Amino acid sequence: MSASNGRHYLAIPGPSAIPDEVLRAMHRPGPNIYGQPQGDLQAGLLADLKKVARTTQHAAMYIANGHGTWEAALANVLACGDRVLVLATGRFAHGWATMARQLGIETEVIDFGLRSPVDLQRVSDALAADVNHRYKAVLAVHVDTATSVRNDIRGLRDVIDSANHPGLLMVDCIASLGCDPFETDALGVDVMVAACQKGLMTPPGLGFVFFSERAAQVRAQMRLVSSYWDWTKRCSPDEFYEYFCGTPPTHLLYGLRVALDIILEEGMEAVWERHELLARGIHAAVEAWGAKGPMELNITNPEHRSCAVTAVRIGAPQGTQLRDWLSEQAGVTLGIGLGMADRSDPEWHGFFRIGHMGHVNRQMVMGVLGSIDTGLKTLGIEHGNGALDAASVALAGKHSV
Repeated sequence: MSASNGRHYLAIPGPSAIPDEVLRAMHRPGPNIYGQPQGDLQAGLLADLKKVARTTQHAAMYIANGHGTWEAALANVLACGDRVLVLATGRFAHGWATMARQLGIETEVIDFGLRSPVDLQRVSDALAADVNHRYKAVLAVHVDTATSVRNDIRGLRDVIDSANHPGLLMVDCIASLGCDPFETDALGVDVMVAACQKGLMTPPGLGFVFFSERAAQVRAQMRLVSSYWDWTKRCSPDEFYEYFCGTPPTHLLYGLRVALDIILEEGMEAVWERHELLARGIHAAVEAWGAKGPMELNITNPEHRSCAVTAVRIGAPQGTQLRDWLSEQAGVTLGIGLGMADRSDPEWHGFFRIGHMGHVNRQMVMGVLGSIDTGLKTLGIEHGNGALDAASVALAGKHSV
């Protein structure tokens, strides 16, 4: 017997749950893309995206996923032969570094492992050693979706400033924008990349690059930038179709319009507080399960945990067993242990991730946690008791019973 019939819940860290209002907004005939309303829509979206990103500077939209925005960011401020410092706390900084190398950019990677944030002292030492200022940029990921670690971007900015280093600060906020607090201008970030399919609650396909006036000046000195990735015309187009270097993704824009309306109506501070509350509930449950048995949070220090995604270690093969049971028997899909190990490695089967980003509330979180609790009991995986009680106390806004 399966009790999974009904609406399936995709509790992975992106694509995230999509509000019904967003789906309805997209369910319409195609528009005349040469009409003025389409240009007004795109201009309004850029203005409101800046509100979410907390910037008054520049923003560009692309028909792309997060990997596309990585390349867009690199292409506008770095040339073949330039050198960057990449700070890796999981899979995605390594991915950004790989893309940079494929563009002919020299990369130096400091790997902080899979369970720790960026060590600012090590960054300070690396910048101090760069006496000739060969690093044109420092690349970091705010929240790594694979490990669920959240990095201290304010601290990183301070380290760069203390070293009097001229390199641009470039930050991946694909997992965190609209979930974890992030204020681009206040943090002194020169280039920030994001995408629509996580905290912004829109189907995949739109990528965003936010950049400072300083980054714009670097772009002005570039000898060659491909016409598609060039952010110049996308920010202040002579013709509205230049926002996307051609035909716009009209229905994604309709969906994003409604998603931004939902976010801004709730208010960014309220959005951040909601994500923090829901994350505390999940963390409390995992800690209770881990009091007995193999389960533990990948990031042990609460100050370094993301409010958007939680990576959990449970040991092989229990991770895969639990994910499979939940998908087949409970109607819940958890995220795989992305980047923790290779699929051919038995260790890969010892992880799962819970996405709690975007269109998520208390009952959705409790539903996922209740399903996991049921799966642990059904499969006979050793675990501590009281997880759901601990989660409900945390979700009530309390830190302990």
